[in-house]
Amino acid sequence: MSATRLATTFERLGTQGRRALIPFVTAGFPQPDLTPSLMHAMVDAGADIIELGVPFSDPMADGPVIQRAGERALAAGVGLAQVLQMVRDFRTRDRTTPVVLMGYANPIEAWELRHGAGRFARDAAAAGVDGVLVVDYPPEESEAFAAALRAHGLDLIFLLAPTSTEARMALVGQLASGYVYYVSLTGVTGAAHLDATAVQAMLPHIRRHVRVPVGVGFGIRDAASAQAVGRAADAVVIGTRIIALLEQAPAGHEATVLGAFVRDIRAALDALPPRGDAPAP
Repeated sequence: MSATRLATTFERLGTQGRRALIPFVTAGFPQPDLTPSLMHAMVDAGADIIELGVPFSDPMADGPVIQRAGERALAAGVGLAQVLQMVRDFRTRDRTTPVVLMGYANPIEAWELRHGAGRFARDAAAAGVDGVLVVDYPPEESEAFAAALRAHGLDLIFLLAPTSTEARMALVGQLASGYVYYVSLTGVTGAAHLDATAVQAMLPHIRRHVRVPVGVGFGIRDAASAQAVGRAADAVVIGTRIIALLEQAPAGHEATVLGAFVRDIRAALDALPPRGDAPAP
């Protein structure tokens, strides 16, 4: 099987000593027809990977900002079928930027009940998805799902947290591909108590067990916090701040506002000294 888009992206960035910038947007927010253009705007501004949130009615890991975005998208009729169509639309212009779906088990399991066992991996791959992060699929119960995704060239991204044990890190290291998402704090998205020193101390422990790149998210809100995390991480993930900016952006100017923010974060990360110790994907 040829290298995945995620592996290729991290390999390229690794040879350049650069950090991946992974912005998150909720599919269908602020309006369903805007999502592909927002994805393109982020790539044009320097995003390396796009995390696309699948709206769900009970998002237990998300704070109020992302919850509101999901509720608005659901009210507009956005479900997994619409999300996959957005990825297809994005792929008509962009065949190289990885897209990771981030969400919860319920939409995936409902899809398989409706369309047949194994159909989610096949349909997501056909749409142009590269990876999947399912918040409520623990690694202990994900071996078969990981294998199904791998069979279609998709990566399964797992979460690790400050409370993760060595045993959990080791299990994630056995199953994870693409990258691992380290949640920088205990709490939900949008929390503001980021401790970059604690993040920098934790990542060596994770890398003893995990061979794929490590991205860090939760609590990153601006260029300064992105730089602080980027000193140790292979990738920086930003979500809540982006959704808040889209909430506040004047109608018709969402892509411009989003592009300007992503461009500032890209510049801040590229101002850091080159990384020389990034693990091979």
